[in-house]
Amino acid sequence: MTKIKMCGLSRPCDIADVNAIRPEYIGFVFYPKSKRNVTPEQAAQLKKRLSPAIQAVGVFVDAAPEAVSALLRQGVIDMAQLHGHEDEAYLASLRQLTDKPLLQAFRIAEADDVTRAMQSSADMVLLDAGMGSGEGFDWTLVRKIDRPYFLAGGLDADNVTAAIRQLRPYAVDVSSGIETDGQKDKEKMAAFATAVRKEALL
Repeated sequence: MTKIKMCGLSRPCDIADVNAIRPEYIGFVFYPKSKRNVTPEQAAQLKKRLSPAIQAVGVFVDAAPEAVSALLRQGVIDMAQLHGHEDEAYLASLRQLTDKPLLQAFRIAEADDVTRAMQSSADMVLLDAGMGSGEGFDWTLVRKIDRPYFLAGGLDADNVTAAIRQLRPYAVDVSSGIETDGQKDKEKMAAFATAVRKEALL
């Protein structure tokens, strides 16, 4: 069954909502330029409220490997998502500091982007249109990818079923698609999860 990642959580009520909805993953954004940014201290408090059954992913953009590994070591996050210009040398340096799973994000605009994703040494990859832009990309570009991946970019309850039918991704990642006026919306979160799980039963 396609797994669910709900990204950009920042409030205690968001945690209460995901504890009820039970996606497999949630995301904390550690990027000051993002409107969804949280501090390590805020994330630590939110993680304490999170169900142990849900994995917390930290989203980073060109952060120092030491900063990423520290949050993994402290248990604030269970996995690191690298959403900047991190390369194989960066991955290697981070691997020396942690053995926790690494998820590398790729902006998909052409076939070469998919090739780079397939060659990444990260544990998993995420395919997106941009840096949390909330926009989609041409799904035909990724139909031949031969490794599990998280699909992101412009997903919501209305189109995620089509995405799963066409691509069968390992997981779907949503942020703006479950928001109203820039805040997470419990009804939209529940509708998204229902759409994903309903497709899995067909």
